[in-house]
Amino acid sequence: MQHIINPSGKIIAVDFDGTIVEHKYPAIGKEMLFAIATLKAMQAKGHRLILWTFRAGTPLEEAVEFCKSKGVEFYAVNKNYPEEVIDDTISRKINADIFIDDRNVGGFLGWSEVWQMLHPESGDFDHQLRNPDAHNNGSKSEGGLFKKLFGKK
Repeated sequence: MQHIINPSGKIIAVDFDGTIVEHKYPAIGKEMLFAIATLKAMQAKGHRLILWTFRAGTPLEEAVEFCKSKGVEFYAVNKNYPEEVIDDTISRKINADIFIDDRNVGGFLGWSEVWQMLHPESGDFDHQLRNPDAHNNGSKSEGGLFKKLFGKK
């Protein structure tokens, strides 16, 4: 499958068990409602999807094949990019803009809610962070939030 790369598209890491399918590890559970349709729609918008899962070996191959049989092929699997060589010197953490996982704080929202958060009114990507400063490495205010919370008065 040829992926359309949209310059405004995002890298989205997606978990498998409990997110794309019901959690039945090591078996493959039933597809979660709207999972495959939403993943396909994300790809159609130009987002690069990375399968980011605990699975390895045969269970991982089965998960990849399950998605492929449904028409979803990932940009990368447990890697940042397809050609990445994994060794002990590389972090297993994926460099993604968005993570979709059933282990999020508050649990998995469901695919319909995920889509609405990422593409309200089915428009362009418009990810709204609940805390827009969460991804800033610096502080916009004097002293920063950490100092306000933990600093001396």
